[in-house]
Amino acid sequence: MLDINFIRENPDKIKEVCKAKGIEFDIDELLSLDKKRRNLIKKSEGLRFEQKKLGKKEREKAKKIKDDFKKIRIELKKIEKEYEEIMLLVPNIYSEDTPIGPDESGNKEVYRWGEIPRFDFPIKDHIQLGKDLDLIDFEKGVKVSGFRGYFLKNEAVLLQLALIFHAILKMASKGFELMITPTLLKEFTLIGSGHFPSGKEDIYQVANPGKLADGTFIKEPLFLAGTAETPLLAYFSDVIFEESDLPVKVCGFSQCYRSEVGSYGKDTKGLYRLHEFMKVEHIVLCKNDNKESDQWLEKMRLNSEEILKDLKLPYRVVQICSGDMGAGKRKMYDVEAWMPSRNNYGETHSASNVTDWQPRRLNIRYKTTKGEIKYVHALNDTVLASPRILIAILENYQTKDGKVKVPKILQKYLGFKTISKK
Repeated sequence: MLDINFIRENPDKIKEVCKAKGIEFDIDELLSLDKKRRNLIKKSEGLRFEQKKLGKKEREKAKKIKDDFKKIRIELKKIEKEYEEIMLLVPNIYSEDTPIGPDESGNKEVYRWGEIPRFDFPIKDHIQLGKDLDLIDFEKGVKVSGFRGYFLKNEAVLLQLALIFHAILKMASKGFELMITPTLLKEFTLIGSGHFPSGKEDIYQVANPGKLADGTFIKEPLFLAGTAETPLLAYFSDVIFEESDLPVKVCGFSQCYRSEVGSYGKDTKGLYRLHEFMKVEHIVLCKNDNKESDQWLEKMRLNSEEILKDLKLPYRVVQICSGDMGAGKRKMYDVEAWMPSRNNYGETHSASNVTDWQPRRLNIRYKTTKGEIKYVHALNDTVLASPRILIAILENYQTKDGKVKVPKILQKYLGFKTISKK
């Protein structure tokens, strides 16, 4: 959500951003609603002032004013509902250095690390390795869970847990407060993070939200979290920090659920695109300053890169273009690990600066040293998402004899160095 004053003063900028992000949005409709809303507020305040001036002898006039006031309030309530719904659709302004492009074809590689492995034998993909080494069962996963279902087994279970533990310990060492977040969420949390109203099709809604203590059914809908970013941000909803409290640094672990409706037909096999997975996510809340929040974006991106360097996985960093970054982003990077079976890089991490676009929706603010109340800037970044990261590990660390070596950084958690056929 943007400041309405900024929107009023910069309608052409909003139109430019909508075009570059590929978002259909009628700025004129919003401004028209805003004008009606302000006029109705002005009228209602005028009637209330006039009503207070009337004496007891002017009952007839007072009754008419009361009736007029009531009609205006009814109309205002309707207009404000429409206005608030449209305000949620206004995209954020992208940074000056964001590449302009219609889709992922406009993304720009900005950094590359590590040597791509060269194998002197026919390589296997992670699906075949998972089957041969009894690490992944997709057939039973589909039988039990449906499309995109899977079971991780044996060493793959330990590998995933070691990865998560390593990521959490790393973030703790960097001064991030740790949380295990809820995965059942109220609607306001998803509106606050920007997953609603756009993107609602990719969120699962719980059909039976349960009962209250008195036995009555819960009427408020509940949804499954697609990322810990959503509950982490909502944790601070309606909070006013002191400027000295900033930055706030929090890292959350959660199971994640995504319907992936928007990716129909993409990556239908293997571990790349799933309905449920585990993720370690970190967020930062900082002062309302583009320069400072962009600096935090670079720092957070380095945390993602550090994980891949720990694992000795070749990767690249891609700056996301306007048409591929989503409505709420000011600036965004994807970090992609090398995946041999794809003969290409695949996204494993994503970092975004959303400025005050989310905090305005969640009412997260701070008091400056001068006593001003401002909205914080919010940033989010993947520390680790698994089992997708297992694709890169299994495929890059495979050996000629069909085994998989364990990355050295993880061996201290596991007690074994190689995964062999049972």
